[in-house]
Amino acid sequence: MQARIQNPAMLLPDAVKAINLLYKAAHSAGVPTSTLELVHLRASQINGCSACVDSGARSARKAGETEERLFALAAWRETPYFTAAERAALALAEAATRLADRADAVPDEVWDEATRHFDEKELAALVLWIATTNFFNRLNATTRQPAPQIWG
Repeated sequence: MQARIQNPAMLLPDAVKAINLLYKAAHSAGVPTSTLELVHLRASQINGCSACVDSGARSARKAGETEERLFALAAWRETPYFTAAERAALALAEAATRLADRADAVPDEVWDEATRHFDEKELAALVLWIATTNFFNRLNATTRQPAPQIWG
């Protein structure tokens, strides 16, 4: 696949600054890095963003995530590998990514479960990170940004 244009965020220098600030804010609220990595990867899988799935899996591995959990992420509900807090974050990520799939985009039971594991500041970070991931996915999918070609 060939990109239609260079990544829009890279073409507009002020966008890079804003994205870096969003990243910093989302990662400074106390949500475990592993949870943020899983949320990013799961939303990217749903959106079919090859560049973000590739970079997200690589980033998660660098942060210490196991292959077992990464391989099972798409079926997280049916595996024993994720904590209750991670499951709540993943359910929130899926609902917030699939807004048009139901009349009540993020059902109360999904939100309530997230509030059992995360305080208000952490919830704000999760929602911001999910939104930022969806932003990345939309930029990349729209302009057909490819996953890096890594051989060998």
